[in-house]
Amino acid sequence: MRDHQHRSAVGAVAPTHLLLAEDDDEMRSMLVTMAAKDGYLVTEACDGEELISMALAMMDRPLGERPDVIVSDIRMPGHDGLDVLKLLRGIGWDVPVILITAFGSMSTHRDAEQSGVQAVLDKPFDLDDLRTLLLHFAPPR
Repeated sequence: MRDHQHRSAVGAVAPTHLLLAEDDDEMRSMLVTMAAKDGYLVTEACDGEELISMALAMMDRPLGERPDVIVSDIRMPGHDGLDVLKLLRGIGWDVPVILITAFGSMSTHRDAEQSGVQAVLDKPFDLDDLRTLLLHFAPPR
């Protein structure tokens, strides 16, 4: 598990926590850098298996230490982002989830919507579109 945070003089308030899962190393690095610069504490997962493991472990943490939002690729080794979303919703965890995919289809978007996702971004997407979604669902503290 790797946590990244842009350091600032923000007092004792815990930063907004983003759990990010992306199997493409370059894409994950770019998203981590963007989110950390925007003030998020970022925990990164490199595949679906690691995302599920981290998410389940974080559920037991006190409320202020759980992720405030999850951004996940849909197609990853192990489990895909839709599997993770369905698992989280099935156990009653309603953390906002934003899915990203290079394989967006109408059925993928429909499945994601029916599973309770907040948004799906099709790759390539504008980073400002992701920033807007993050600001809406989990603004940095």
